Amino acid sequence: MQTRESRIKLGISSCLLGNKVRYDGQHKYDSWLVEELGPYVEYVPVCPEVECGLPVPREAMRLVGNAEHPKLITIQSGKDITPQMNSWCEGRIKELAKHNLCGFVFKAKSPSSGMERVKVYPEKGGAAAKTGIGIFARAFMQAFPLLPVEEEGRLHDPILRENFIERIFIWHRWLEMTKGQYKAGDIVDFHTRHKYLLMAHSPVHYRSMGKLVAEVCRYDRDAFRTDYQQQLAEAIRKPATRAKHQNVMLHILGYFKQELSAEEKAELIELIDSYKAGLLPLIVPITLINHYVRKYDKPYLKEQHYLNPHPSELKLRNSV
Repeated sequence: MQTRESRIKLGISSCLLGNKVRYDGQHKYDSWLVEELGPYVEYVPVCPEVECGLPVPREAMRLVGNAEHPKLITIQSGKDITPQMNSWCEGRIKELAKHNLCGFVFKAKSPSSGMERVKVYPEKGGAAAKTGIGIFARAFMQAFPLLPVEEEGRLHDPILRENFIERIFIWHRWLEMTKGQYKAGDIVDFHTRHKYLLMAHSPVHYRSMGKLVAEVCRYDRDAFRTDYQQQLAEAIRKPATRAKHQNVMLHILGYFKQELSAEEKAELIELIDSYKAGLLPLIVPITLINHYVRKYDKPYLKEQHYLNPHPSELKLRNSV
């Protein structure tokens, strides 16, 4: 388990932690986020509606008007809360920038915190369209476009969950490495350790980032960091598919061509192919690969985050 100092800082809608801040005075406690992921992260809770000055309980609200620039309107009284919310968002986002967050988990469907598909009602009445983004969520994502973000509902999907957690751990390692007086060698080391993880997400970005790292000594320090982390964010945002995982694992198999017998190679290839076909979860071939890494003492592979991208206790690769 990580120490408090090394925990990943993650923004989160306050109600998901069990805080009774919703309009009806209730919460939306998420047991996985609190009990499973909680030991590895330091949550920074945010409730836009309470923090901007609204009481608990309060009148329910909804988005009204244009999906790109909706108003936040109370349902019964028709009061426009938009200016109050926008003013609070501006200050709160400046505060959140000081936390060096590695991501944010939003409350789905919320008119203030929903990340996508929030209902937006026409000003003159009629059926709502699920085309909106919560006012705070939109402001946050515009201010921090590189950060991994998700909604708690989407995190019930094992593939989306694994991808999000993988991304926040990568981003945490990047922030930890770049916060000090890092050197060109540190950049090379970071990129090297993430080689196969990046390949599993985007081989195109991995090659492009490799060319960038090869020229690191020619770059202005700040310019390099900006360019690299932009590409890093873009790369890990792309889903790691079964086909890309298969490609990576077959690359790794090449490190054992002198040690493994023909039968052992055939067994591992069979497991990899079965994973590709959707017959096995990723953890099965990865476990055997990790066994061979330890057995035959492969220092380069021991350092690859691909083989252990997040704590095994989270069991994220058991169902993807």
